[in-house]
Amino acid sequence: MATLSAPTSKPVTFVEQSLYEVHAKVYPRSVTGVYATWRWLMVWLTQALFYGLCWLPWNGRQAVLFDLTARKFYIFGLVFWPQDIIYLAVLLIISAYSLFLFTAVGGRLWCGYACPQTVYTEIFLWIERKIEGDRLARIKLDANAMSMRKLLLRAAKYGAWSLLALWTGFTFVGYFTPVKTLWELVWSFSLGPWETFWIIFYGSFTYVFAGHLREQVCKYMCPYARFQGVMFDPDTLTITYDATRGEPRGPHKKGEAYKAEGKGDCVDCRICVQVCPTGIDIRKGLQYECIGCAACIDACDQVMEKMGTPKGLIRYSTEHAIAAKRGWKDIIRHIIRLRVLVYTAILWTIIAAFIWGIVTKPTLRVDVIRDRAVLAREVEGGMIENVYRLHVMNVSEAAHRYAITVSGLPEIDMVGERIIEVPPAGDQTFTVQVRVPPESGKRGSNVIYFDVKAMADEKTAVREKATFLQP
Repeated sequence: MATLSAPTSKPVTFVEQSLYEVHAKVYPRSVTGVYATWRWLMVWLTQALFYGLCWLPWNGRQAVLFDLTARKFYIFGLVFWPQDIIYLAVLLIISAYSLFLFTAVGGRLWCGYACPQTVYTEIFLWIERKIEGDRLARIKLDANAMSMRKLLLRAAKYGAWSLLALWTGFTFVGYFTPVKTLWELVWSFSLGPWETFWIIFYGSFTYVFAGHLREQVCKYMCPYARFQGVMFDPDTLTITYDATRGEPRGPHKKGEAYKAEGKGDCVDCRICVQVCPTGIDIRKGLQYECIGCAACIDACDQVMEKMGTPKGLIRYSTEHAIAAKRGWKDIIRHIIRLRVLVYTAILWTIIAAFIWGIVTKPTLRVDVIRDRAVLAREVEGGMIENVYRLHVMNVSEAAHRYAITVSGLPEIDMVGERIIEVPPAGDQTFTVQVRVPPESGKRGSNVIYFDVKAMADEKTAVREKATFLQP
């Protein structure tokens, strides 16, 4: 603080103030209840899928494998190639519309129950509580000077976090390198540089984000927290504090006539703040830091039950419902509104198109590329020849033999392989020469067709158009 004096004026006082808020560590208190149970169910479901799916066998291979080296992506009985990028685009569109729909209906449901940051923070917090104790014990431990007990507890916690983070990184890489092969490489100390890098990289981010940054990721790094407001409206379900019922807040005992004293149901115990993983006070209204985990609802309901007052002081509700004191029937009726119906209709249309595309996905693909180095040439017998490179991709998981024919011009003939065998989910590239008499077709560009048919199943066939040049 500094004071300046002027000869003709009063002293001017300047106060130095920081532009940035000093970070205060959040110590979330453990909580039980309906929504806590749902959160842990989602933790078990998502992690069982993530950690277990890569170990599931399917037709002699890994059920889910993104083989970047071979440029093939296996998802159970489906095989995707780089040419199938359209399916990934549609899947991303479905994810985006699902996010819009869920946010319009129930706010940040994704953040509160299924987001990896939330899930892993919940797991890391569980480990921390088991080793160091609940909220008050952790606060006290942090405040104490370093001792052998504190050192051992910290070593145990950080060690457990590190093991989980490394296993997470290993599992992540196991979706790109066959996990059984990766496991053998780890035990034989023969991991390649890329596998080593990605295991450490992904594991380190898991460790730092879930173990140390936690709520800071949600508050400062996640873009969803910033643009969620444009997807909310007064009929969106959010976690809401009923101020008309709770205020004015103040402590009181069970059975006391506190309403006669002008007090509300809120006893100002601050347990709703203590259980919040981002450290906010939900009683201040909807805030962008709220991830919608509903821990405050479980905590407040337990307090209300002990005080003998109705539950729901903090609950899922809407802005309009709180103002008009609507019940659940009215809330649901207002949730099903035009915006939600439009999102739902578009989402189901895209999902139906996606499913139809998967079901009708061809099991044979053919690419034809004409040799541009030799546009056309005359060969023996006066025939005109064009050279083509055929790339035949067997997208099914069974080996096939294919017969190849060419048509489109009179007396057209093909020199090269006419029957090829392609292994399951394999491809083969080969060169063929196509010849026609000089009087066949017109000068310049002529359209011809390559027909590739599976010999065991004539329904599996592809006709690919190509261009034949006549000089």
